[in-house]
Amino acid sequence: MPTFILLTRLAPQALHQPKSFETLERHVSQQVLNHCPTLKWVSSHALLGPWDYLDIIEAPDMETMTRASLLVRSYGKAHTEIWPAMPWPDFKQMLRALAQEE
Repeated sequence: MPTFILLTRLAPQALHQPKSFETLERHVSQQVLNHCPTLKWVSSHALLGPWDYLDIIEAPDMETMTRASLLVRSYGKAHTEIWPAMPWPDFKQMLRALAQEE
């Protein structure tokens, strides 16, 4: 399945206290899994910078990933960006194939 990076920045009004992070995470992830059952969360990371979270996700297609992003935006009160990603071995294989075409 294709790999995607999902960057999430929470709106300031999304959280009122530290324990709200876990409550919000459970609620949003349940909505995403309900609406996008073929999506697979590979890993999640908290960030210290302009983004709050970085998730690595496998999804069957861009439509599924976009649906997940829209759910995070609406239920998570957040801004998101989706970046398609290619595993490094696959990228190197593509480069080798290009070199053979020259």
